[in-house]
Amino acid sequence: MARNKKRMANIELLRILAMFMVTMLHYLDKGGLLPDLTGQLDANGYVAWTLELLSIVAVDVYMLISGFFLVETGFKTKRLVELLCQVLFYSLLVPLALVACGVLVPSEITIYQILYYVLPVQMVHYWFITAYVTMYLFSPILRIAVKGMKKEQLRLVILFLLLFLSVSKSVVPMQLTMDNLGYDGLWFIFVYLVAAYLRLYGMEEFCKATEDARRRRRLSRNGILLYFIVCAGMLLLTLTIRFLYFKTGKFEYFMTSVCGYNHILTLLAAVCLFVGFYHWRIKDGVISGIILRIAPYSLGVYLLQEHWEVRYLWPSWLGASQEGNPLMFGIRCIGTVVLAFVIGICVDMLRGALFGLVGRLPLWNKINGLFGRIDAILADRKEG
Repeated sequence: MARNKKRMANIELLRILAMFMVTMLHYLDKGGLLPDLTGQLDANGYVAWTLELLSIVAVDVYMLISGFFLVETGFKTKRLVELLCQVLFYSLLVPLALVACGVLVPSEITIYQILYYVLPVQMVHYWFITAYVTMYLFSPILRIAVKGMKKEQLRLVILFLLLFLSVSKSVVPMQLTMDNLGYDGLWFIFVYLVAAYLRLYGMEEFCKATEDARRRRRLSRNGILLYFIVCAGMLLLTLTIRFLYFKTGKFEYFMTSVCGYNHILTLLAAVCLFVGFYHWRIKDGVISGIILRIAPYSLGVYLLQEHWEVRYLWPSWLGASQEGNPLMFGIRCIGTVVLAFVIGICVDMLRGALFGLVGRLPLWNKINGLFGRIDAILADRKEG
């Protein structure tokens, strides 16, 4: 597993793809392009739902990547502070930019909105960030537990949690009271455990194929193929339940159950895609360089698009429309999402350059020293 000590272009490409999928989900939903399954679907509606189900794995994939590396790198105070600063950069500056452009009227901003700007994690301005920070704060404890468990113990814990958090909601045709569809820190903690198992044990047989290029390619191809097969199954399940709904007038909620991040098929598709990309080798060169350059800024795409003040506006700004034949509709969806992704990457690169200047200040070096001491204390406790 030594090759994971440096950034891997294949996994970073998967990180980019996951954020592209997140953008697609937001574009379809916030742009009003995802038709209600209780009504009639035209050809464009089927295209929209196909894109939706192909993209619904995005959050689980993103968390699998994070957990896969976090179980070895461990908690870093500096990383947490940098993440919170990045979130504040968007939550505070986007409203200022909108005021400057005349989109937002200062006199109409309420105290509640201000709290959303200055306390984005606590106010769940970005649900993903709130859930991620929750998981990240628990990660030192989780890492100790995972490292201290036997393989069989960790496997059983994951199985019990899978039954409790995923399988039950995937088979019961109504929403369970505690089911938050995976939009919370509890689900992220579970995905962390799955990723930790893959890192520590699940890949051990696969890693024997590292020197066998042919087997590696086969594993990569099969993983990606299984992802598409599971997604096709999700679409078929959705349409089957929809058929039953029109026959019986029941199962309305169950039609969209696979759109929960904690659905068993969504998790399975995410794991398949992760395994497929894990074994995909991208040679060092221009392409890998571009991937490694872009990937660190992918989170900024989410933070820009999902700001409370613009999340329902940007799809219309980019011309979200249900018009056109299915082919043109699909091409327009993908093209618009690419444009939104590129804009987000460019903005976050500017943010990164600004943070880079701040990072050169002497004060920041002193703060870094404090972070290092805190992390050393945590490391000593973990090893002790």
